[in-house]
Amino acid sequence: MSGGALTAEDLELLRRPLHGFLSTAAGPAPAQPRPVWFEVTAEGTIQLFTGPDTVKVRRLARDPRASIVVAAPVGEAERWVSVAGPVTVEADGAHELVKRLAARYWDLDDAPRADALAEMLGQDWVRVVIHPDTVARVTA
Repeated sequence: MSGGALTAEDLELLRRPLHGFLSTAAGPAPAQPRPVWFEVTAEGTIQLFTGPDTVKVRRLARDPRASIVVAAPVGEAERWVSVAGPVTVEADGAHELVKRLAARYWDLDDAPRADALAEMLGQDWVRVVIHPDTVARVTA
């Protein structure tokens, strides 16, 4: 099934601390998905963070389209959601997103994780925001 809107079932999956696999448009080069932390927003966009000088950002500057696929883990019924659409790269809010996602994916009471977050917060980040125009899904 596909369409442009996220369903309640899609949102339930996307709100779990699962890895998403991000692919950016690469013209004639094949896509090279990368695992990423992500967040679905109240507006239905998907956002993640990356360094401002990464390959992702350079590719998005040339062709501002991307997709992310999120799947249920092994042991659960087959279920996945793919969200694709135009992307914006935004400087504002990136550090706040890093903090939220670290808390979602890591136990920050663990000293090495808390230290890693502190180190991350000293780096430059941008937000990559996918504005869905196509949503595909499989549910078992």
